[in-house]
Amino acid sequence: MNAEPLSASDTERALFAERILAEQEERRRLAELLHDGPVQHLAAIAQIVDAGLAALRAGEGARADEILSRGLELSRDASRELRALCDDLEPKVLRELGFAAAVGALSRRYAVRHDVVINLDVDHGDVLGEHAQTALYQILREAIDQAVRRGAPTRIEVVLQATAGGGAELVVSDDGPPERRSAVLEALAERAATLNARFSSEVRYPRGSKVRIELPPSAARR
Repeated sequence: MNAEPLSASDTERALFAERILAEQEERRRLAELLHDGPVQHLAAIAQIVDAGLAALRAGEGARADEILSRGLELSRDASRELRALCDDLEPKVLRELGFAAAVGALSRRYAVRHDVVINLDVDHGDVLGEHAQTALYQILREAIDQAVRRGAPTRIEVVLQATAGGGAELVVSDDGPPERRSAVLEALAERAATLNARFSSEVRYPRGSKVRIELPPSAARR
């Protein structure tokens, strides 16, 4: 028995539900990043300032200088993290220069911070729809972030190419330890689901893992 095609109103409701799911997932991710990064830094900075003030009041100028210097460096780290977070949430380069340029900037940032080689073949992203570009950028950002957090890969490969009928396929592979927390894969799969995309992953022992996102033509054009 063939399923009846969706009406225009059903399609609109389905797209709205997808957007709500994506927004909820993004809020969860943002809360985790803020808590694990800048919030922790700010708490540490407060403790450092307290210690520095105590040293000053005790007349220990040299010790106070050392303590407050550490606090200054930590505050700079927190500032850099917040700027990077703002860029990731609403990357201006994605709107102004396109998908390939945005991914290039993201990859350079991770490559410098984590001493990893990131090879890109993502020019096809510039012909995708705006929604597809934004969602794939977020998926790619999280996949790279989890790869470097999981344990020091030396190389990450990112390929985005067209598939038959106008779809697209994103593949992210690395040579790091294959262990992945199930929650990480679930989060990537949920992001893929907002595009009605198919998600799969595989591991290679002793090192290496790969995730694949396959977009149908309808999602690639959005």
